[in-house]
Amino acid sequence: MTVRRTTAALVAGAAAYLLLIRPWQLRWGATREEARAPMPGDEIAPRAHLQATRAITIDAPPKEVWPWLVQMGGYTRAGWYSYDRIDNAGRPSAGRIVPELQDLQVGDVMPTAPDGSGFTVERIDPPSTLVLSIHAYEGTVSCCVTLRESGDGSRLVLRLRVRARPTLRGLAFLALMETGDFVMMRKQLLTIRARAEGAAS
Repeated sequence: MTVRRTTAALVAGAAAYLLLIRPWQLRWGATREEARAPMPGDEIAPRAHLQATRAITIDAPPKEVWPWLVQMGGYTRAGWYSYDRIDNAGRPSAGRIVPELQDLQVGDVMPTAPDGSGFTVERIDPPSTLVLSIHAYEGTVSCCVTLRESGDGSRLVLRLRVRARPTLRGLAFLALMETGDFVMMRKQLLTIRARAEGAAS
């Protein structure tokens, strides 16, 4: 393949990602209205470089989905319900409600690393709203999880916002979140749905 053809292929691939794949993955499962609506915690990462709003409908009421959300967290908690080899040191995410992990409070940390660092709980309004944040050298991340009734079930909407610092580490962090978060969050939403619906059946 010539340099010209290689360049053309790269340009075409980049255009396809920016015009088709990126908009789809940034609002996977979410309606246009859900993607545009303000959510609690948006102010934590103002003028975000990345915003993703993803959603899923669950055949279980909010009160039966909520316990799965508040016990999230790696290592010392129930896991993130995603790819455990990546975000939980290979330890399987819990397949049951863990009673001792239900008393989540503002200021608590849901670990993402072995040293115990991770998402800090900024706001919690059971069984509808959970707002989390990370303030790191690379930048600021906010994550809002909302639950609302949808027929006999629930609508789970998750928003992630990232504001990166203007450094090489910040840009690398932003690139990682841009490419990797969708894969992890999609798996998380699907697993939460499966766990909650399985427990409700």
